[in-house]
Amino acid sequence: MELAHRACGDELLRSGELVALRRRLRRIAPRHDLTTVIACAFDHRTRMLPFIYADTRMAPAGVRAIGAAMVDSGFEKTRIVLQQWNRHFRPSQMRLDGRIPDLFMVSSMGLHSHRCKAMIHDARRIDPAHRPLIIAGGPHAVYQPFDLFSDDPKHPASADVAVTGEEFVLLSLLEVLLSYRAGAEPMRSTFVRARDRGALEGIPGLVYAHGDRDGVAEQLVDTGVQRLLGDLDELPRPVLGYRLLEPPSRRATLSSQALPANRIRKLSPISSIVLTFGCRFACPYCPIPAYNQRQHRLKSGDRIAEELWQLSQAYGLRYFFGADDNFFNNKNRTLDIVQTLARAEFDGVPLRTRVRWHTEVTVHDTLRMKEHLPLVAASGCRGLWLGVEDLTATLVKKGQSVDKTSQAFRALREVGICPMPMMMHHDTQPLYSRGTNYGLLNQISLLRKAGAVSLQVLMLTPSAGSKLYEQTFTSGQVIAGAGSRAVEPHMYDGNYVIASRH
Repeated sequence: MELAHRACGDELLRSGELVALRRRLRRIAPRHDLTTVIACAFDHRTRMLPFIYADTRMAPAGVRAIGAAMVDSGFEKTRIVLQQWNRHFRPSQMRLDGRIPDLFMVSSMGLHSHRCKAMIHDARRIDPAHRPLIIAGGPHAVYQPFDLFSDDPKHPASADVAVTGEEFVLLSLLEVLLSYRAGAEPMRSTFVRARDRGALEGIPGLVYAHGDRDGVAEQLVDTGVQRLLGDLDELPRPVLGYRLLEPPSRRATLSSQALPANRIRKLSPISSIVLTFGCRFACPYCPIPAYNQRQHRLKSGDRIAEELWQLSQAYGLRYFFGADDNFFNNKNRTLDIVQTLARAEFDGVPLRTRVRWHTEVTVHDTLRMKEHLPLVAASGCRGLWLGVEDLTATLVKKGQSVDKTSQAFRALREVGICPMPMMMHHDTQPLYSRGTNYGLLNQISLLRKAGAVSLQVLMLTPSAGSKLYEQTFTSGQVIAGAGSRAVEPHMYDGNYVIASRH
């Protein structure tokens, strides 16, 4: 189901609140000497088109953002482990700075939850007297936090706490815990004491267990929906996160040093970067609008330009993918960003000659920006992924049609921007339709003629946090298994038919 909406006017943090929180943590960090390992869960069974290459050659933005927030808050002894590169990593064997970490954080999407829970289970094998505080986060924690706690004594794999929000929620949790910590006390002991005294109930965006016995949760406490950061310029700079990456290896343990700066470009030639959040469309299959509390959040053009330049200078990165929901969502704010990027110069070098960036938009908003597309191209944009979904708008209406899509694609090609359509295949759409544009092959042919440079077609899959999610289960569409094969979390990637009326 969709996330609950906070009271109107209470959706966002106060201006400067995240910056002030990091400043307070920097003052107390030297007294605690925390070590932290952040793991990104990844199920290698999801390695299919259209995700091949980007799934392992683009270090995820989420874990890098958390790592950057930790470093910027004064906790320098932090390491980021990507299961994409370190599939044999075992939390029970991790050592950082010669000791078991104080904090073990694991971030996961829903389709990687099997690997996430396996890491949590393995981390709980560490002697309880030395075990780190286990914090789960990422999209799976946001939409299905209860799944990160076990009620099965045979499989005790509960996290200590799930963070169902962004950086501010995690850092608020740390601030409270460190105010309770006595000397070099294990962070998990501190957490239990603070939890039992009700000190965590005032932090929106947490889920934790009461009555947790040997990894089996008896009762969960949900502190509510987070407040969102409105001004994304307050985020820590992404250049900090890259220097924390664990080098790829086949070992179960950690390396003595993080990945050298001169190897980052080779292993992660594409950099994901946060530009804007939010979309004004309310598609019933999509959880994004509810997550963003119907808000549109963005960075300033100056801040984006500085980040692109810093990443280029520090690591030689040239290609960037914006983690946007709909970059053209607000015309005036978009123009402010691209105008700044187009004219930005550093050390006498125009930024547009050093970087190439790509992101996601909609057909409808591309046509609204049609006269400004030359400026978008001049800012360094070379490719836009468009959520066409269905050319005939039978599945979902986002202002698209055959004519409008063709116009948008031609306009993009004329200025040197590659149109990259994303399609959804659904139950009622035939493979081919005679005399209409409804069939999948009919639409693919139209998109090729319109100038599509690439094309991805995924199955319509129930997405946690969306309006349609519950209905697909209660209506009996979701498949539990086919023959002897059960549906598993990694099949929720759009490459499998897991919900159908047929």
